[in-house]
Amino acid sequence: MNKDVIYIDVEDDITAIIGKIKASKEKIVALVPPRHSTVLQSAVNLRLLERMAKGASKQLVVVTNNQALIALASAAMIPVAKNLQSKPELAEVPALVVDDDDDIIDGSQLPVGDHAAMSKTHEPLIKPKTNVVPIVDSSELENIDIDGDPVKAAASGAVATKAPPASSKKAKSKIPNFNSFRKKLFLGIIGALALTGLLIWMYVFAPAATITVTAKAAATNINATVTLGDSQATDFSKGIVSSVTQTIKQDNKVTFDATGSKQIGNKAAGSVKFSNKTISDVTIASGTTITSSEGNNYVTQSQVTIPAAALGNCGGGSACVVPGQSDAVQITAADVGSAYNTTSGDTFSVAGQSSNVTATATTDITGGTSQTVKAVSQSDFDQAKAKLQGTSQDAIKKQLQAKFTSDQIVISDSFTATPGDAVSTPAVGEALPDGTTQATLTVTTTYTMTAVPKSAAQTYMTAALTAQINDKTKLRIYQGNEKIAFSNYTPAANGVAASANINAVGYIGPNLQASDIKKQVAGQKTGQVQATIGAIDGVNDVKVKYSYFWVDKVPNDPNKITVEFKISS
Repeated sequence: MNKDVIYIDVEDDITAIIGKIKASKEKIVALVPPRHSTVLQSAVNLRLLERMAKGASKQLVVVTNNQALIALASAAMIPVAKNLQSKPELAEVPALVVDDDDDIIDGSQLPVGDHAAMSKTHEPLIKPKTNVVPIVDSSELENIDIDGDPVKAAASGAVATKAPPASSKKAKSKIPNFNSFRKKLFLGIIGALALTGLLIWMYVFAPAATITVTAKAAATNINATVTLGDSQATDFSKGIVSSVTQTIKQDNKVTFDATGSKQIGNKAAGSVKFSNKTISDVTIASGTTITSSEGNNYVTQSQVTIPAAALGNCGGGSACVVPGQSDAVQITAADVGSAYNTTSGDTFSVAGQSSNVTATATTDITGGTSQTVKAVSQSDFDQAKAKLQGTSQDAIKKQLQAKFTSDQIVISDSFTATPGDAVSTPAVGEALPDGTTQATLTVTTTYTMTAVPKSAAQTYMTAALTAQINDKTKLRIYQGNEKIAFSNYTPAANGVAASANINAVGYIGPNLQASDIKKQVAGQKTGQVQATIGAIDGVNDVKVKYSYFWVDKVPNDPNKITVEFKISS
């Protein structure tokens, strides 16, 4: 920010200084007094300068090291800089102690010489503090650079001073704030209630203990063949274990090349009349096969009755037998091919009739055509079926296993695949459709797998172990560590249910009951618990674990005590 530096001469009076300040075109005016100047050692003069500058919208700064002048400038609210390179600051003026005497001298009424004399022979009336506070309300001073170097002004930072604090006043007695007191009281009550609730939870509800008892138990093997019953309950006496079976039905397909051949085409057709030389009527059923002189077979398409033969005049006056003649009947060749085409007048023998019954073509038998195409042979069918049976079934096994839950023991070797009838498209002996080169073989297969619920296996296991305990008052079964597995699965057949071998390991040890242990250890500390339970025959180790670090004994409430058993052989 631009400013003006005014050097005051020894001869300058207050009027001359005011004129120089007014003549300055800058808002910031720095006054540099001579060493022995007296014009600025008057409080009245300084106040006049400050008032004039304020009226002209200018900010004065006095550049001096004189302590008396610093004090007077601070009283007049004029900032002071020690040199042209330092920041202008307003010295803080301490409050004067008033002794209520009448001999108070107003420093503003003293001559300048008196101020000068006092500054030489006595301590200054106002001691400037070394630590000064920046002015708050003079935004014009923020970028003052006294020596005229704008670079230094930007580097040194903003110049700011603060008004001196007001004189201390006598302390006034405070009126109690009832709202604040009530709020503090309310918070105190809430805190006390919360603390009480926390203590109740910590020492009444939170305490719990887990007692882990390691007992010495003997391992007992169970190995038996059991019947698996999907709809039956587990019964140790009958050797039945309840089971669950999952089923998946799937169409398995495979494509294959057809290597057989077949003649396809149209069948020849025409009409014939039957001749009967017998003395009785003859009926020819529909579908009757007749054979041409060339050995080709044809089939009648409708039923017809041939009248019996009759005696007639054969000429020359002699009598002869006149064969009976039927109506014309449509026939169709037994197979395709042009070989079945023939002309009118060709004769045919009739299956199931004597030579007295014959047939004669009344029209040309035509329309027979044929061509050789690919067809499915029996060997093609057999090879495709073998290929389909060799397909991996691992994926379907995983699908079946996924149907069981974690509470079921899957019998892995119970996986069974039951294939249905194999169907070839086209069928064996049939030609492939136009534009195709492969046939398809489809087999619908039913896959099954069986599992045993863990609860059913443990029921059987418990019954099997119980049967081996002679004195139930001293010994008991320890469940949870046994290993149960099933093997040698045999599927159901011929009315006999499926079966498998059950293999398991159970443990029989001292008859320790959780309810008895809870009663014995209630209210005891760790050492007492270990001594009490450890003294029982068959107990190898006792461990106590509390719910929280501040809990040091077992609760009296049995619901807060958990007893766990482990076994060691």
